[in-house]
Amino acid sequence: MTSRWRTYQSERFPLVAMGTLASVLAGSALAFSALARDAVALPATWNAIAAAASALLLFAQMRVLDEFKDADEDRAFRPYRPVPRGLVSLGELGWIGAVAAVAQLALALSVDARLAWLLAGVWAYLGLMAAEFFVPCWLKARPLVYLVSHLPVSGGIALYLTAFDWLPAGTGAHPALAWWAACAVGAAALLEIGRKIRAPGDEERGVVTYSAAWGRDAAIAAWYAAGAAALLAGWLAARTVGLAGPFAALAAMLGLLAVTCGVRYLARPVRARARQIDTLSGIATLALYAGLGPLGLIVAS
Repeated sequence: MTSRWRTYQSERFPLVAMGTLASVLAGSALAFSALARDAVALPATWNAIAAAASALLLFAQMRVLDEFKDADEDRAFRPYRPVPRGLVSLGELGWIGAVAAVAQLALALSVDARLAWLLAGVWAYLGLMAAEFFVPCWLKARPLVYLVSHLPVSGGIALYLTAFDWLPAGTGAHPALAWWAACAVGAAALLEIGRKIRAPGDEERGVVTYSAAWGRDAAIAAWYAAGAAALLAGWLAARTVGLAGPFAALAAMLGLLAVTCGVRYLARPVRARARQIDTLSGIATLALYAGLGPLGLIVAS
């Protein structure tokens, strides 16, 4: 039992990577919200723990929903994945998703009961995503529309996590949080596009990747656009809390790395260079969140 779930998480939900992302995202959400409202004191430790745990549980819930949503395609084109090869079952994953939902609700209620209403909104959008907005074939035939339709949930989760700070404080959501959430949406697009840019030899029949659907040049252009959007929204958010200069320096460094990585891939689209794009997407996302949150608090103090 333990062995197969360890295998599942290593293949489909790496806990160290996802836990790091959840912790940095939650820390950024609470820290930026505190900066925006000129808080004298930082959010309570429990609020930060509850926000990070909630983020991780939401990520796990999204993975479970994806397993259900992609079950038919996985059986047909990706039989090596854990569910089609019989390592775990959809029924077992369904129970995990249900337990994650109960845990999320308990965490929300432990901080402020009003968080439950915001959580319900995130769940509602996750449900629409799981149903592919009731037009699955139409969406899957249009990769760009598919991508855009799934991005708002990232902003919703980002705003939900900020509420672990401002809602208990009774101050209301600061307008600057809209730019912070927009940065989260851009970062989500960067991650999603980056992980679906592959070397020609790694493309799989029946598996939609942006490098195959759009061509490598257009996929890299879209990746650049997502990164630029995230950096611009992040800078606009940073400007509202007096961090425009430090964030601009961070953005310039990340932008230079991205351009270099993209040019290298286009010049020689091999597996190692495609994976560098995926890796840089993750590093850039963590850097953006850190720059707007914990590091921002240090600079501002």
